[in-house]
Amino acid sequence: MKADAIVAKIRASLPDAQVELKDLTGTEDHWQATVISAAFSGRSLIERHRLVMAALAEEMKGPIHALTLDTKTPGEA
Repeated sequence: MKADAIVAKIRASLPDAQVELKDLTGTEDHWQATVISAAFSGRSLIERHRLVMAALAEEMKGPIHALTLDTKTPGEA
């Protein structure tokens, strides 16, 4: 899956998100993502990850095999 499509999906769910992606294998199915959003304020790490994973639920069933997340608020970034 292309990086632009992943970013678009995350931003559709978290409009203020700043997203940085790294293709870990060069095959566009193993990604590392850093997501910065005010929506993460007051949320636990698990809740933050669930927000991102919910945005990519369909993609995680096929085009994306693995996704490593680093989620931060703007203040933490």
